[in-house]
Amino acid sequence: MAEKTELKSLGYEIFIGVLSILSILNIVLGFLIPDQDMTDVLNIMNWLFSIIFICDFTYRILTAPSKSNYFFRQFGWADLLASLPFEQTKILRVFRLVRVYRLMRAVGPKKVSDTLLKDRAGSALIILLLMGILVLEFGSLAVLRAEETNPDANIKTASDAIWYTMVTISTVGYGDRYPTTNWGRIIGTIIIIVGVGIFGTFTGYLANLFLSPQKKEESSN
Repeated sequence: MAEKTELKSLGYEIFIGVLSILSILNIVLGFLIPDQDMTDVLNIMNWLFSIIFICDFTYRILTAPSKSNYFFRQFGWADLLASLPFEQTKILRVFRLVRVYRLMRAVGPKKVSDTLLKDRAGSALIILLLMGILVLEFGSLAVLRAEETNPDANIKTASDAIWYTMVTISTVGYGDRYPTTNWGRIIGTIIIIVGVGIFGTFTGYLANLFLSPQKKEESSN
């Protein structure tokens, strides 16, 4: 029973679980990628993950049925330490995966799939958030890798790549940063297409969120 009360919404647990996997993957990539600018992209993303994980820890401890039980027996202390943006503590994010796996197993895969299929709007939001984060990270890494072959490129640093990807995903397109190589333009095209899909899905989610209660009221009348 304690495991089920510890479990937040399934969509939320899946979102945090995927981010935990991605943050651990970034640790491995940090050792494998020799390029400093690309490593800086990973470091910036890890700062973003740290902020999300700190918010997650705060949410969990404030809503836990027993704060001491969560902190000591449910490895809340590991959640707190793993949220810090220090190399020495990032490996503790493995505890997050263990907890998510244990909780998901307690609920059962059938209930997980049924819940996600039933709550399509919530599932779409989860996919939207994860897609945005994945495109922001790997789009930045890819365009930075493609552009480093051109000495005249204007996307040269981690901040340039992340700024370009964010502006492109949001479909704003300031034009101050742009790819100059063929591969960079192909990657930019993919980011544009994905960005349009993300914002189209987000618009649909907001429409469903604000219009659904109104439809229910009209049908009841």
